[in-house]
Amino acid sequence: MQEIENNALFWQKVDTLVLSSSIEIDYPKGSKHKQFTNLVYPVDYGYLTDTIDPAGDPIHIYQGSKKTNRVDALVISADILKKDCVVKFLLGCDEKETLAIMEFLNQTDFQKAVLIRRGSEIPNWASND
Repeated sequence: MQEIENNALFWQKVDTLVLSSSIEIDYPKGSKHKQFTNLVYPVDYGYLTDTIDPAGDPIHIYQGSKKTNRVDALVISADILKKDCVVKFLLGCDEKETLAIMEFLNQTDFQKAVLIRRGSEIPNWASND
């Protein structure tokens, strides 16, 4: 079984998705969720224009205070009410903001999320590319 690698080539493609799109913010930091008003967004939340996920929605992002288009991490959330599993990008998030996002996404019993931090290794098989 081949090991799944968290490598620089994957993150390069993720950054390209960001750089080739515009960012639209739906919920500025401090905004309340439209349906669940007890949920307050810890950072700006929006989406990348001209992108599409398997469900037909744009790719969603959490944008932190650092001014960058570099994706720091991915969050994968599973929601049993919506019956979905979604990947979201974290852009320009410092450690405190990343923790706040994870607390935000994991505060209910209906949704849980995991964090995948950016890797920087280039796998051996890619050294000839």
